[in-house]
Amino acid sequence: MRPILHRYMKHLCSAVGLAFLSTSLGSCRPDLPPTATGTSLAASTPLKTGKNTDYRTPPVRGPVPRNPDFAFSSDFSRKGGISFSRVPVSGKYIAMTFDDGPNPQNTPRLLDILRVRNIKATFYVIGRNVDLYPQIVRRTVAEGHEIGNHSYTHRLFTKLSDSEVRSDLTRCRDAVGRAAGVQPRTLRPPYGGLLQRQREMVFAEFGYPTILWNVDPLDWKRPGPSVVCARILSHTTAGSIVLAHDLHGSTVDAMPATLDGLLQRGFQFITVSQLLAMQAEPATTAHAAPGTPPLMPVSMGGADGQPLSSAP
Repeated sequence: MRPILHRYMKHLCSAVGLAFLSTSLGSCRPDLPPTATGTSLAASTPLKTGKNTDYRTPPVRGPVPRNPDFAFSSDFSRKGGISFSRVPVSGKYIAMTFDDGPNPQNTPRLLDILRVRNIKATFYVIGRNVDLYPQIVRRTVAEGHEIGNHSYTHRLFTKLSDSEVRSDLTRCRDAVGRAAGVQPRTLRPPYGGLLQRQREMVFAEFGYPTILWNVDPLDWKRPGPSVVCARILSHTTAGSIVLAHDLHGSTVDAMPATLDGLLQRGFQFITVSQLLAMQAEPATTAHAAPGTPPLMPVSMGGADGQPLSSAP
């Protein structure tokens, strides 16, 4: 009996030991549901999270810097020039511009961000979007922002005839008038592309100076809010015209830190027309030969958020 009992006890101890070891090792990791084959889900299916489609502007926590109240004139001289990428001014005044709206999700969020900081910006709107969301344009104007003409269809003007350019600008102008009872006073051509001859025609017939930019964060590439913020902060100087797009949610996400950073550095925000009206001395416009594309590098995304394949 003793040899049999000895062997029985030996096997029992071994089984208990293995069970204890298995329990000890298993306690070092979270419990995972077994699959049909006995392997864990972690080994076969990576954990995935969906997009956050319910993003809202975070509530302001504590005080934020505020732009001063200004009563500057927006009546700029027609002798000051017909094309600008920045404006020579004597103070640290800048114009923040947003293209390709209105957007039903992002533009209202951006207006909230601007309002709490008392910042007035310039919105270069696409006419067909104005017809879709006229109430957003009305709110934009009611809160003191400026509306600029960004065409009705967002086609590249250098590929259009003069009559097509004229028609596209007229349709956008009329859409803004129907929506908000105001008229655009400046033009930003789609993709920044406008021949010198076309700029002169638009200035003569519509009175629009062509407004480009000297700060471009390339936000249409969607590099992330922190990158957009860093690029704008590092390149903005007095008289800058800053390009951004309220078409993209990530650009709007970048604006609180961007605007606060600019305010903390002493910059003050005014509209494009106000910036043009206070230029220190008339800008010298370089006249290119007829048919020569603009010298400004074109890097702006289109209405669908995609860049032009090549500069016009």
